[in-house]
Amino acid sequence: MRPLVFLCLLLSLGGCLSSGPQQQVTQVNYAARYPANGPEGYILVANGSGDSGTLTNHLNKAIDSTSASLAVETVNWSHGRGLSFADHVDRDNHLAQGKRLAAQVLEYSRASNSPKIYLMGHSTGCAVILAAAEHLPPNSVEKITLLAPSVPDTYDLRPALMTARQGIDSYHSTKDQYILGLGMMILGTTDPDSRSAAGLHGFRLVYSGPNDGLLYQKLRQHHWDPAVEWSGNDGGHDGSISTGFLKAYVIPQLLK
Repeated sequence: MRPLVFLCLLLSLGGCLSSGPQQQVTQVNYAARYPANGPEGYILVANGSGDSGTLTNHLNKAIDSTSASLAVETVNWSHGRGLSFADHVDRDNHLAQGKRLAAQVLEYSRASNSPKIYLMGHSTGCAVILAAAEHLPPNSVEKITLLAPSVPDTYDLRPALMTARQGIDSYHSTKDQYILGLGMMILGTTDPDSRSAAGLHGFRLVYSGPNDGLLYQKLRQHHWDPAVEWSGNDGGHDGSISTGFLKAYVIPQLLK
């Protein structure tokens, strides 16, 4: 019991599998930003657990300072503000909310002159993004971005790689020792039978057929390097969702 109590305290102080203290999501007037034909793409964002709005807010700030024609929409998947532990361990909710997100993506695809759709998640939110991808037809979204994913490192990405036309970018860091290291060792990843998160060392590839190698060419794994620290990414759990790193690295990679 003592390690579990320690972990709950650690998570509550550190933002609990999200990017820090919960934030109110900033509303953006996209009609004013893109008055003519609307944005060229929508990024559907699953923030970290505990109803954190940090990734949404930082992504909007990063886009504001670029010429990217992108709109951000938050995926409301959480049990509620501060309920980080419940969010992380509720695998049934990840699957249910992923299915709901997939239906939203399909609604976009049915619209006339539908924009490009990108899926982006942070920490536990990545479980929702990947669950959504598994309910979608091939090539139905442009790209998937996973930031410090707390899903197992053995997670089978092949269904999501088929869904994303231009594949998956996943960002991990071995410096994320408190949340994705100690935290996952005690609590487990989004799969309680696994103690090793993909956001710490990257995904281990699952092979079962001769065509899998070609599919994995669409997976790009980005390991944290001290060279990016200038952007605000110190390698910690919220480093990859800092505004500077999103602007300098994540958005350019998204639009390649």
